[in-house]
Amino acid sequence: MNSNSILVFLVLLAPFWSTLVLTVVYPLRRSGKPAGIFSILCILGSLVFSLILLFSKNFDFSFNFSWLPSLSGPMAQVGFWYDKISGMMIIVVSLVALMVQIYSLGYLSSETKPSLGRYFLYQSLFAFSMLGLVLANNFLELFIFWELVGLCSYLLIGFWYHKPEAAKAAVKAFWVTRFGDIGLIIAIILLWNKTGTFDYQTIFSLVESGALEQSFLILISILIFLGAMGKSAQFPLHIWLPDAMEGPTPVSALIHAATMVAAGVYLVIRLFPFFQASPFTLNLIAYIGSFTALLGAVLASKQDDIKRVLAYSTVSQLGFMMAALGVGAWVASYFHLFTHAYFKALLFLAAGSVIHAVGSNSLSAMGKLAQKMKWTSMGFLFGALALSGVWPFSGFFSKDEILLGVITSGKIIPSIFLLLTTFLSGFYIFRVIFLAFFSTAKSQIHPHESPKVMLFPILILAALALSSGLIQQNFLNFLEETPTWHSFSALKVIVPAISLGLGILGIFLAWLFFQKQKKVPQVLALSLRPISKAIDNKFYLDNFYEFMYAQGMLLLSFLIGWIDRYLVDGMVNLAAWSTGRLGVLLRVFQTGKAQDYLIGIGLGVLILIIWIL
Repeated sequence: MNSNSILVFLVLLAPFWSTLVLTVVYPLRRSGKPAGIFSILCILGSLVFSLILLFSKNFDFSFNFSWLPSLSGPMAQVGFWYDKISGMMIIVVSLVALMVQIYSLGYLSSETKPSLGRYFLYQSLFAFSMLGLVLANNFLELFIFWELVGLCSYLLIGFWYHKPEAAKAAVKAFWVTRFGDIGLIIAIILLWNKTGTFDYQTIFSLVESGALEQSFLILISILIFLGAMGKSAQFPLHIWLPDAMEGPTPVSALIHAATMVAAGVYLVIRLFPFFQASPFTLNLIAYIGSFTALLGAVLASKQDDIKRVLAYSTVSQLGFMMAALGVGAWVASYFHLFTHAYFKALLFLAAGSVIHAVGSNSLSAMGKLAQKMKWTSMGFLFGALALSGVWPFSGFFSKDEILLGVITSGKIIPSIFLLLTTFLSGFYIFRVIFLAFFSTAKSQIHPHESPKVMLFPILILAALALSSGLIQQNFLNFLEETPTWHSFSALKVIVPAISLGLGILGIFLAWLFFQKQKKVPQVLALSLRPISKAIDNKFYLDNFYEFMYAQGMLLLSFLIGWIDRYLVDGMVNLAAWSTGRLGVLLRVFQTGKAQDYLIGIGLGVLILIIWIL
């Protein structure tokens, strides 16, 4: 192993060491804040090693260790692949994880010491799992870390397991994402059966050489995308993410906004050769992604819970990224993943600061917070401007890259969906700002600014929300890509102008509805009552899934009962009845008289003689 390989190993080793120590050293885990500081120092180490690797400019190397030995050689290998794609992602993961863990010291200060230690143990395990997923160089290793990330999501959503809502949300997230994971594991098994290897680069070579049939590539790419749909909350597997907000707000910021939910997008980017070789799947991704983007934005526009607004916003922005992947604009998608991680984590942490001060998630319980919480208000405003795509904030640059890619692809419906989403993004996020920070103050609340340990991460992320988009050209050059849509010079001016105009229009309407003319939303909701009611009920998707789940369980129970009653019991009863009937028949011949047996023997001998002759 050379020095760079050792650095990659140290990136993973730091959070693994934290996980191991907090698991084994019982007194440290139960110490609370010291456990948190230890976890923070370890993830800081990961960030430092990641930055050293980036600035060393030594990319695209991998190393392996033999694993699962057999007579014919190792069945699989464990290893890591460091290139420009994984190099950028490990910085995003470690940086956001560091900010979230620092913030958690203040946000969860009221937790008991054992509970706080358990929280940082889960955080360390998640950081290790996510970094392992990013750096994996084969499908088997990917799946192991993929499932570990899902486990951490379950543990952290249900961190307050004494709350029934949190426990239910954790189980819901687990089952919905597992449904998507079925597709991924089937794809891995089929690939192994077809190629005899799990290694990314070996399989990519087979794809590029045309050694794999087109029908097989379509099947594999769809199955992989099914796994990505679950993790990245794409329609119709998006229903778990809003409920996941029952977990602590720092968890929402890290796992359900910046990193874990982006794992599905990262998976498609990492395995893009499969999708590039399957235009059918790319087309499917474009339509699902753009529809998810619009659906999430529509649902975010009427939520009263501030975290649920941000949750549906995350669904929407992930749809944006997927739509870009569907038209082949993977660099634009990756750039938006990069900027979104910072401004969405910022929005969640600022929302957590508000919840910490007000004691409620409800927007109707907030008001005039800008006067008492100036730093938090500024942080939330920076995140909102980035989300709305207002220049010079980061979202302006990355969102326009996606719009350019989709519009120049010629796909009209996805283009319309994404333009509508751009308008709604400005509307729903500034609805939150006007209701929470500038509307009439509620008499029952006495807000106060958060402690410095919570404000520090907010300010760092606010700076990144402002500046990270300015490296647009550097980002594209870094990945050595020259996107085809950049040759359309007129569109490079028109699309950003339209996008900015739609974002500002959404902000203006939010001000008009919720700050200037506060009766307008109620009048509009009454005039569009069926649509408004459908949005309030999340278009009845949760009801449909609950109905299908319940009916499915009843049908399965009926089938199991029928099989048990008529097949299992039936076979046992048939064996008993057959034995009884056979006994009745044999009883006829068992008379107990010697002469009857002699007659039987004679007949038997006679039959044998005739048969032989």
